[in-house]
Amino acid sequence: MSRVRVSIVGGSGYTGGELIRLLLFHPMVEISQVASGSQAGHFVHSAHPNLRKISTLRFCHPDDLTACDVLFLCLPHGVSSGEIERYRGLAPRVIDLSGDFRLRSPELYQRWYGHQHPASDLLPKAVYGLPELHRGELTEATLVSGTGCMATTSILGLAPLYRAGVVNQALPLVVEAKVGSSAAGAKAGPSSHHPDRSGAVRSFEPTGHRHSAELIQELGQLDGGADLKQIVAFSATAVELVRGILVTAHVFLNEDLEEKAIWRIFREAYQREPFMRLVKERNGVYRYPEPKILAGSNYCDVGFEVDVEQRRVVVMAALDNLMKGAAGNGVQALNCMLGWDETLGLTFPGLHPV
Repeated sequence: MSRVRVSIVGGSGYTGGELIRLLLFHPMVEISQVASGSQAGHFVHSAHPNLRKISTLRFCHPDDLTACDVLFLCLPHGVSSGEIERYRGLAPRVIDLSGDFRLRSPELYQRWYGHQHPASDLLPKAVYGLPELHRGELTEATLVSGTGCMATTSILGLAPLYRAGVVNQALPLVVEAKVGSSAAGAKAGPSSHHPDRSGAVRSFEPTGHRHSAELIQELGQLDGGADLKQIVAFSATAVELVRGILVTAHVFLNEDLEEKAIWRIFREAYQREPFMRLVKERNGVYRYPEPKILAGSNYCDVGFEVDVEQRRVVVMAALDNLMKGAAGNGVQALNCMLGWDETLGLTFPGLHPV
């Protein structure tokens, strides 16, 4: 069987580098081209030194892209939507890992991104690329969106409770996401300068983060089909990690439920999901989800504690923002689109200790 030809636009960034690393070892994929406007002509390993002696690929200029079977877009937010028709002309299937096509509603997009979408007619046609929620839709999709890394962590942690209909939506959903520095991208800035970043625990977007919109859309679809009407109080904090996200979410229940009932909800939701793990131990350092041990893996670990008196569940979820939060999830979506084993190219378990 011939391999599927995959090309990558924006391959010099962190997400692009992870995507190259994964696809080089994918048994069903051949990387045709990797495009970068700033790195054209240079070896891929000049931007991604971990790929030395692994690949002799060179970056091409985006204007020199040719036809392929699947095109990944790893461009900054707001770029791909302006050229999407050109990119769709190069490949019958496009996976855009930016935020440009994550929201189905033009109104929701304008509310959270502050401007009209330049290709709003495509928003309802794009599939939100989270296999755990949209696996069936991915098989027919021609345009798939990436998913926000903090949104992915939050949604996967909370989805079972919303699907089960046990959330009291008259009370706010409170979500705190702690994220590593690689989520800000490869381009340096004042906040990534080492003397300022080192040792930091910095609240950088305590309100108004765009990933809130993905929670409103996706959790709402799980519980009624419309956008969530519940207040979503989302805060984001930068911590001294390179990779990793830990979400702590507080959700209030509409009935009295003991721990066994919550266990049953999560177990039934995720027992057959290849990359979802329930982590809730009685003892030990790693009795709750911990992003450190997920670096390089496509797993999302979810745990919880029940506050019976307050009818509150504290949900904890962790993943690698460059993997299950970006490139790994994109490869998982690719596997779903083409009817392959969902775990192809994604079985690395992470390291411990690291």
